[in-house]
Amino acid sequence: MPKFSANLGFLWPDIPLLARIEAAARAGFVAIELHWPYDTPALDVRDACVAHGVRLLGLNAAFGDAASGDFGLAALEGRRADFEASVLQAIAYAREAGASAIHVLAGNVPQERKRQASAVFVENLSFAAREAPDLTLLLEPLNRRDRPGYFYSTIEEAAQLIEEVAAPNLALMFDVYHVAISQGDVLRRLRKFMPLIGHVQIAAVPSRAEPDEGEIAYGAVFAELDRLGYGGWVGCEYRPRGATDDGLRWTQSLGVRLS
Repeated sequence: MPKFSANLGFLWPDIPLLARIEAAARAGFVAIELHWPYDTPALDVRDACVAHGVRLLGLNAAFGDAASGDFGLAALEGRRADFEASVLQAIAYAREAGASAIHVLAGNVPQERKRQASAVFVENLSFAAREAPDLTLLLEPLNRRDRPGYFYSTIEEAAQLIEEVAAPNLALMFDVYHVAISQGDVLRRLRKFMPLIGHVQIAAVPSRAEPDEGEIAYGAVFAELDRLGYGGWVGCEYRPRGATDDGLRWTQSLGVRLS
């Protein structure tokens, strides 16, 4: 059975970050992942993880200027300085907090500028990979229903970028929710791209709630991950239907253990 981590960007959203770390540990998680923790000092996050016996896996690089519609910077033309500042911030924070991975967000790109944006993304990823040889940089395509203007939406696009950059510390974030909505055929894509996968995330399709409802048979997904020898973590990046602790009954219905 895979190992599960709590994504504290979505779980226990009504309490402060350090309290969310404690809540995750109390619920039985032994690993967590974050979205944008930068308002909380990295050493406080590290200390909370140590105190509660949980491992910090990863976090997102800053998304840029939300008021301007940014959702990542790595593929944006003319924003090299902004990207470098954001990724260096993420690298420094990850190292100080004890994380081992960073999700590098691409950003929103007009369809007619996609070819130029791809070259920008490759250049920026190369820079980030050189700056953080001790960290894993994760690429995650996002579905166009939720993020209609995002640079990429398919696993194949992310794999092509990894091939172009050819850095050993780049890997795929295989989010089953996004893959299912964008493309489907989840199990076949898991098999095909397993050598590139550095992290897996889950949520119900199409609701993005707990993974015990909807179109995806997560028991089959977990069994396939075991069959493929996946030794990494599965991030619970879902939006709870109600109270987070109540929603954790999905682990019983799917027959999994958090620790």
